[in-house]
This record gives sequence, C-alpha cells and structure tokens, in this order.
Amino acid sequence: MSDDSRSQALKDFIGETEEIIESLNLDLVTLADAADSGDADPDLINGIFRGAHSIKGLAGMFGFDDLSQLAHRMENLLDSLRLGKIAFNQSLVDTLFYSLEQLTQLINGKSEDESFTFDLAPAFQRIDQILQGDAPEDDDPLAGLNISADILNVLTEYEEHRLLENVRKERAIHLLKIDFDLSSFDQDLAELTQLLKQQGEVISTLPSAGDIGDRISFQVLFGSSLNKVDVAVLLGEDDLDIRTFGESEQPAAAEEFVLETPAPALFPAPVEPEVAVPGYTESGSSLRSISRTVRVDIDKLDLLMNIVGELVLSKSAIVNISERLKSVAGNDMSADLIKATRVLERRLDELQKGVMDVRMVPIGQLFEKMSRIVRRVSSEQNKKVDLVIQGAETELDKMIIEDISDPVMHIIRNAIDHGLETPAERRADGKPDKGTISLSASQKGNHVVIEVRDDGRGIDPQYVRRKAIQRGLIDEHRELSQEEIRELLFMPGFSTRDEVSNLSGRGVGMDVVKNNIAALSGMVELASDVGQGTAVTLTLPITLAIIKALIVRVGDKTYAVPINSVLETLMLEDGEIRTIEKCEVIELRKSTVPLLRLNRVFGLPDVKDDVGKRLFVAVVGLADKRMGFVVDDLLGQQDVVIKSLGKALSFVKGIAGAAELGNQKTILVLDVAGLMSEALRSESSLHV
Repeated sequence: MSDDSRSQALKDFIGETEEIIESLNLDLVTLADAADSGDADPDLINGIFRGAHSIKGLAGMFGFDDLSQLAHRMENLLDSLRLGKIAFNQSLVDTLFYSLEQLTQLINGKSEDESFTFDLAPAFQRIDQILQGDAPEDDDPLAGLNISADILNVLTEYEEHRLLENVRKERAIHLLKIDFDLSSFDQDLAELTQLLKQQGEVISTLPSAGDIGDRISFQVLFGSSLNKVDVAVLLGEDDLDIRTFGESEQPAAAEEFVLETPAPALFPAPVEPEVAVPGYTESGSSLRSISRTVRVDIDKLDLLMNIVGELVLSKSAIVNISERLKSVAGNDMSADLIKATRVLERRLDELQKGVMDVRMVPIGQLFEKMSRIVRRVSSEQNKKVDLVIQGAETELDKMIIEDISDPVMHIIRNAIDHGLETPAERRADGKPDKGTISLSASQKGNHVVIEVRDDGRGIDPQYVRRKAIQRGLIDEHRELSQEEIRELLFMPGFSTRDEVSNLSGRGVGMDVVKNNIAALSGMVELASDVGQGTAVTLTLPITLAIIKALIVRVGDKTYAVPINSVLETLMLEDGEIRTIEKCEVIELRKSTVPLLRLNRVFGLPDVKDDVGKRLFVAVVGLADKRMGFVVDDLLGQQDVVIKSLGKALSFVKGIAGAAELGNQKTILVLDVAGLMSEALRSESSLHV
C-alpha cells in the first residue's frame, strides 16, 4: 500500500472508530444508570459487545496490536457479562469506562503518530480481576419447569443464560409455534419479534419441523410477565399454539395489560405480483445503499471553504471594476457586466451557504462526550451528579465545536470539584443528595450561547478575595466589586484550592477557558449565588469561516468589524457624548451605552480634534453587553475571510485575525469580544 493510500485509510479508520467510541460512551452511561438495580438490558450489553468487537477487527486490519488486545479483553469481559459468568455491578461498569478511556487515548495518539502506544498493563489487570470473580451460584431454576430437552439442547450458551435470567425474574416462559408465508416470512418474523420485545424478551427463535408447501414454521421462546391468554390477545390469534411454563395460565386483570401496538398480520393475504422497479435485482433486494450520508474529512471542507473565500474576494474585485467602468464609460457593456456580477453574487452566496451548512453539526456531539466526563469525575470525587442536557440540536461550526471541547470540559470539572457539595453536605443544606449540572445551548441571532449551570454551593466573594490577597494578586486594602471578584477567577495562576489534585490546585483552568474562547471571538460570563449555584455562559459566533464585516476607518487605518456583532450604526456630534465617572457614554433609547475610542486603543492620532465635528459609532453587542466603538468613518459592508495571525502575533490584543479585501488590500479584523471585555474590566476598575 502506498503512503498516500495508507494515510487515507488511517483517516478512515480514525473516523470510524471515533463514531464507535461515541456510541459506546452513550451506551456505557446508560448501562451505568442500571448498575444500582443490577438489571441491565441484554440488547444494550450486546450493542456494547459488538462495538468492542468492531474496534478489535478494525485495529487488527491496521496491525495495531495494542488496540486490538485491549478491545479483545473488553470483548471477553462483556461476553462473560452476557453469559452471566460475572456479576453486574458498579465495579464492572467502572472497569469498562476505564478501558474505554484507554481506547480513546490510543486512537487519539495514533491519529498523530501510528507508532504511539503506552503501557496497558493496568487496564488488563483491572479486566482480569473482574473476570476472575465468581458469579453468584443459584440452585437450578429450570428444575421446576417442564421444558423439553429438545429445546434446551439446541440453545446457545447465551440463550440458555437469558432463559435462566427470565426465570430468576419470575417471568412466565412461553413457547410459541407460528408459521408464515414463505414469500414474506423474514419481514413478518421481524415484526413479530419487535412486538414481543415491547412486552418481554425474545430468548430464542428456532426453526420448526413440519413446513407445509409455501409456509415455514418457527418456535419462539419468549419470557414475559404476561400469561398465555394475554400473549394470544397481543398477537391477535385465539387459536395460536402456545405452551407456557412456570406461570398460571389464568388471564391477567384487565387493567394490568394494555395492547399499545396493533398485532401484525401473522397469516397475511396473498400478495399481488409486484411491478418491476429499476435498481432491484430479480430476488427483490435493492442494490442501493440505505444510508444517504457520506463521511467527509474536515480538511477537505476547509480547503473548499478557502476556495469559496477566494471566490468571494474575486467577486468583490469584479464588482469594484464594474462600478468604476460604469462611471467612466457608462455604456451598455458596463451595464451588462454589472448584471452578470449580480447573478454571480447570488450564486456565490448560495455556494457559500451550502458549504457552511455542511460544516454545521449539532452541538449534541459535544454534549454527549461530557456525560462520560461527568460520571468519571463525580465518581472520583464521591459525589452524585445528574447531567441535564438541553438544546443538543443547536448547530455550530465543526471546528468551533472541536475548539471549545476542552474549555467546556474544564468548566464541568470545576463545577463538580468546586461547585457541587458532597451528599452529606447537600443533606445538611436541605438539598437532595444528587447534584445537578445543566448543559444547554441556544441560538441567538448569529451567535450560539452555551450555558453550564450547577446547583452547588456557589462562589463566596469574600473567600475568593482572601485567596487573591494570599496569592499576592491584589492589595489587602483594595475594595472590589462583585464583577471584579468574579474576574479574579479568570486570572492566570489563580486557584481557590490549597492542595494539588488531579483536577484542581494547579492554577490552570478558567484562564485557559477565557483565552480559548477569546481566540474564537467569543465571550465568557460568570454568575453565581452563594448556596444556590453557579452559571458559566459562553457566547460564540456560529462560524468563523466567511463572514460579513463592517469596514471602518480609524485615523489612517482600516479595520473590519464582524457584522454579526454590530447591532446598529450611529452618527453623532461630540456634544452628545457625556462623561460619567471618567467613562464616555451616550444615551440610546433610555439606556446608557459606554463608548470605546478605537484610535486610543491602538495608539492612533485623533483626527477629530475640532469640537463639533461628527463622529461615527458602531454599537456592538455580545450576550447582554452593549458598547459603542467610536470610528472616523463607515466604509460599508463586505464579505471577508478571516485568516489567523499565527502564534508569532498571538499576543496582539483586540485583533481576531486578518482579511483581504477585493482591492488586494489586507486589513485587520477586530476581536469584538476581547475589546469589550478589556474595556468593561478597565471601566469597572475605575469605579473602585
């Protein structure tokens, strides 16, 4: 295999295994919820078993022995659970979660370097300890049943275990003999199985002797709390061949049994000959794929978006040329060119929207990953936590979702470690033992708002202040507002923990969160009530790919302001500006809006020295914050493609990136969230 082919195959492997890992994560969370009762859905366990088996097979194809061995050990563990050889308890679930985390680390490492590996002995040891445990020994529960040896002898080990489990749960065991039309038996049998699963468990489906002509017979071993009469009612057949073991055959009370799904036609009427349909084989099976989705590498989407961005710039250049040509020549050809550019502009807008839609994914993909984090961290902290998710269908750019994964994880870990109390502390405060973390998302205009809220102890401002004084971050005589105290939590090196743990105490966390969100032109806000809980709100743009921008002039420089942050633009006189506590403000519809003069922020000369001259203000807003950027001129709107300034210029404050205009001129794009945060912080400090 060539290097390029190997590289593409590896990307496909990483993509497929990531999908399996995400599915396993959700299934394990569901399995963990059932650990307290000790009763797990066998279909759920089988699904997890198949996931581990799939990863083992895929890893074996690429020669990743470490991955394959770990998945194989998980498969053995799950197989033993399926067969009842080991007890289903919290220790087993913890081991499965730990093994899944090891799998995830291996896969992530191999995405960067195929030779990446680490010592898996601890994972193997934990699995072996569970496997060496003995399952509870019971007397033979089948001894009192009169099930034919012909049936028992053909059951697989797994089916025999499921039969025993149903008997232990004191369910009646029904043996149904049903025959179907040969031409449609597969569909009819699937419908019957689905119907039975709603009222119990289908233990085994066995072929039955005595097929007649165009009909085929099956024996279905079914465990349920329903009795024989109820099963007959469920299937809509009074004279159905049913044998029942281990339960009275008297009818159940009417209120105990409700048939929610219409019974399938077990003996369907003759089917009329079907008309031939293109794309179908002679046997009636379609060769077309059921799925209409295609997995696409995000790098390909980035390349496509960059091409669209270049086309947007080219379109802007053509528009400028056509306008200049019209002003100079004013003939029919210039008018035709303008019409053609308008058609091009509409089609390009459609193409741009289509590419951006492909990049948009539900934020639920991120929220689902957090469920495992919540469970693991709460277990380590000996706390009980319930995760409530809302707005998972809200869509966000795939790259933004990837970039906020770590910040959201930091926030959730802090909520569990710092925010939520232990069960004993919560009981003493009159709260339920189990704390709640709410993870919600909603779209507001061109932004997505993500909120992480807990119902824990909240943030004690005086305690935070004392810690800041101890760490030398503020003077002990300085008085701070509530807002300033909360801002201390985002300072580098600040921590309220004295001891260092795996989660806290290193002074790394919320400052990283703020910096990462700021790099995405987003904003972080924190609100807290002592004893009631804390809420951290992230406000993010839906996409950073191609945006509309307001082009402004400040002194002799030109800047771009993302239009999704601009609420309105104003023209006013110097006399309309008032000063309150050393801050310039204007009155706008009975509300006070603080002003920020961009020329002073960037150290540019003020060309508006004369009193009475007009100024332009771009009123920007994020979340519930408002501010007016004072500029010298508004030059209009334009589509721009934001390019990163790179790590070398990452220290530059107030700048989100660079963009190229249609006239080949490069301008800087303002970081609205960063400028607002710095200005509001400075304003707050002036009030002290």
